[in-house]
Amino acid sequence: MKNYSLVALLLLTVFGIQAQLPVRNAENIEKYKDICRTYIHKEMKGMYREAGGALPYPFLAPGSNQYLDMLWDWDSWLSNVALRQILLEKGKEKDREEALKYEQGCVLNALSYGGMDGWIPIWIERDAPSRQEMLSTRNPWKSNMHKPCLAQHAAFIVRNINGDAEWLRESFYYLQAFVNKYLNFHRHQATGLMYWQTDEAIGVDNDPSTFYRPDASSGSIFLNCLMYKELLAMDYLAQCLNLKDIAAFYNKEAARLLENIREHCWDPRDGFYYSVDLNLRPIEKPDIEFLEAGKLYLHTGQPRTYHCLIQRFSVWSGFMAMWSGVATDEQAALMVERHFHDTTSFNSASGIRSLSPLEKMYDTRGSGNPSSWQGPIWINVNYLVFRGLINYGYKEEARELAEKTILLLGRDIERFGAMHEYYLPDNGEPVLNRGFQNWNFLVLNMAAWLDGKDVVWEF
Repeated sequence: MKNYSLVALLLLTVFGIQAQLPVRNAENIEKYKDICRTYIHKEMKGMYREAGGALPYPFLAPGSNQYLDMLWDWDSWLSNVALRQILLEKGKEKDREEALKYEQGCVLNALSYGGMDGWIPIWIERDAPSRQEMLSTRNPWKSNMHKPCLAQHAAFIVRNINGDAEWLRESFYYLQAFVNKYLNFHRHQATGLMYWQTDEAIGVDNDPSTFYRPDASSGSIFLNCLMYKELLAMDYLAQCLNLKDIAAFYNKEAARLLENIREHCWDPRDGFYYSVDLNLRPIEKPDIEFLEAGKLYLHTGQPRTYHCLIQRFSVWSGFMAMWSGVATDEQAALMVERHFHDTTSFNSASGIRSLSPLEKMYDTRGSGNPSSWQGPIWINVNYLVFRGLINYGYKEEARELAEKTILLLGRDIERFGAMHEYYLPDNGEPVLNRGFQNWNFLVLNMAAWLDGKDVVWEF
C-alpha cells in the first residue's frame, strides 16, 4: 500500500510540474510568438548605451539592473545577433544606421583596451580603471581574458554591411594580438587545445570541468569550439581587409585546431564531445642522482602515451561541436540520438539543461557569483544547440527546441511583464534577474526560422 501511495505522489508531482507550462500546440506557439515579438520590439533599445567614461564608443548592454551599464564579451556578440533580427523585422534604414554605431562600439570599446600583449578584459564598466591600472593588479599571462568571440562579433558586423571592414582596420592589429595571445599562451603544447588560465568569468561560470579545478588544466570544449570559429572569423576579416597572407595563417590554424578537437575531445564510447583534463604530471627522464645511486625510478619502462583525459561530465557545451561545425556528420547523429533526445539527461520541458541531472553536481539553486550553470535553462544554450541542429539538418529537433523556448519566454513575459536570466528545467519558473534581455532576444531568430522567414545568423 505504501508503494502505491508513493507512486501516486510521484505521478501527481510530475503532472503538476508539467501542467505549469503552456501546452505545446500550434495555437499556443502562435500566441506566445506574438507576446515575445511585441515585448522585444518594444524593449530592444533598452540595450543601447551611450559612450562615456572608460567606454569611448556607444555599445550594447545585457539589460536588467545587475548589468545595466557594462560591456560584456559574448553577451554583446549574441545580443547583436538578436538586434539584427529585430531590425530585419521592424527596422527602417535609419534604424539600422543608428544601430550600427552601437554594434561597432562593442568591438571598438574592447579593442580600445587592447595592447601588444593581447590581453583584453572580459567586461568593462563605465567607471573602469585604465588598462594600465587593471594590469597593475593582475598578471595578464595568468588570468582569463575576453572570450574568443571578438573576431566573430566583428565578422558578423562586417558581413552585415556587405564586407566593409575599413572601420576595423586601425584596430585590427590589436585584434590579431588578442587572438595570437590565445594561440601562443593559452594552448597546451602536447594536445594543441586551448585552456582556461583560471576558473574566473569563463561565461559558463560553474561548469564542473573548469570550476574549482587547478589553473591551466581545463581543455574546455566550450572554449575550443569558440576558438575554432574565432580563427575562421579572423580569416574572413583579413580577407576583407585584403591581408591575404594573414588570412592564410588563421585558416591554417583553424584547420589545425579542428583536428586537435576531434582527436582529443570526442568520446566514441559515449558519442559526445567533452572537455579534457590537461593536469597530468610531465614525462621526465630519471634524475642523474637517482641513476648514480642505483635507485629505481618509477614509470620509465613505459610512460604514458596519452596527453589528456576526457572529463565525462554531461555538460551542454558538448553540443557546441555541432554549433561550430567541429562534429562530423556521423558524430552529430550519435549526439542527437543519444543525448538530445534523452529526457533523463539534457532534454527537459523548457529546453536543454546546462548540466545533466544524472551528474552529482546537478544544482538548480539561484546564484549570481558564480552564475548557475549546473542545471538551469539558459536561453543562449537553447539557441546555440538549436543552431547546431539546423547546421546538421535536424529540423524536427530544432523545431522542438524553438517551440519550447517560445513558450518559456512568452509565459514569463505574460506573467511578469519581463524575462529573467535563467529558469528551472521542468516547470519553467524563473530563477533570478527580472528584466534580463541580452541573448534572450534570440527567441526571435528561432521564431522567424519556424515561420520560414528570413533569419539573421551569427558568423
